[in-house]
Amino acid sequence: MFSIGEFARHGRVSVRMLRHYDAVGLLRPAFVDPASGYRFYRAGQLAQLNRIIALKDLGFSLQQVQAVLDEQVSAAELRGMLRLRRAEIHAQIETESARLARVEARLLTIEEEGRVQADGVVIKRLTPVRVGELTGTAASYEPGAITPVIQPLYSDLWCRLACAGVTTAGPAVAYYEDAADGDGAVVVHASVPFITETAGDQDFSVVELAEVEKAAAIIHQGSMDDVLSTGQALAWWIDDNGYHSVGYAREVTLEWSPDPDEWVTELQQPIYARGGPADVRDARD
Repeated sequence: MFSIGEFARHGRVSVRMLRHYDAVGLLRPAFVDPASGYRFYRAGQLAQLNRIIALKDLGFSLQQVQAVLDEQVSAAELRGMLRLRRAEIHAQIETESARLARVEARLLTIEEEGRVQADGVVIKRLTPVRVGELTGTAASYEPGAITPVIQPLYSDLWCRLACAGVTTAGPAVAYYEDAADGDGAVVVHASVPFITETAGDQDFSVVELAEVEKAAAIIHQGSMDDVLSTGQALAWWIDDNGYHSVGYAREVTLEWSPDPDEWVTELQQPIYARGGPADVRDARD
């Protein structure tokens, strides 16, 4: 048998922990000297100690650990618990990472409030355009909700356009609308202009995007996950120059790269005059 100190060293735990486990009845010593009160443990008790530590690290309370031990959990069952707990932790990490990214984006927007330059926005007419598109639904208009929906749509759309022998005629255009069931959900349209005639049996939708008489446009540099500050800068400009916005902004990909930090996207927000002259610069296409 081992003294409590020796057993603690072999189990890679503290003596204090072993005393606590004894006090709560989780791991009793194999023998207690009645004269000195010294605790002694057998090597076989390391198996129980290992299970206690593993279950505790999996997030079980000591009461739950006791209940599991009473059921004589096997190593295979512990392995299953570990896999489940690992998946939960990975999900938590992803959730918290996304939360931190949203906070960082908001902080950047707060730091840049009011810094938009007047010459960074132009008003342009958006001509009618025929596009091939696929659609999906995002839970909200937040960048973190849009990105995992729109990226697979575009990957799929480019493949379908190529298989159909379609000749594209301009940069990709993403646009949005409120979902019919409400609750903040957004219908995501991933579209690409094209000029090829279709037979009507293509596996993507063909849509005519209507003309927009006036749209305020601004260039966003970098990943669309970081578009918040650019979009709000555009909103500041629209309000300061006497306009109202209509619906969602279109997102036109001017430059694409495998590295999202090198993307160049134009946000095109349909607008109408609120009344009174506005000192703006028109750009007709």
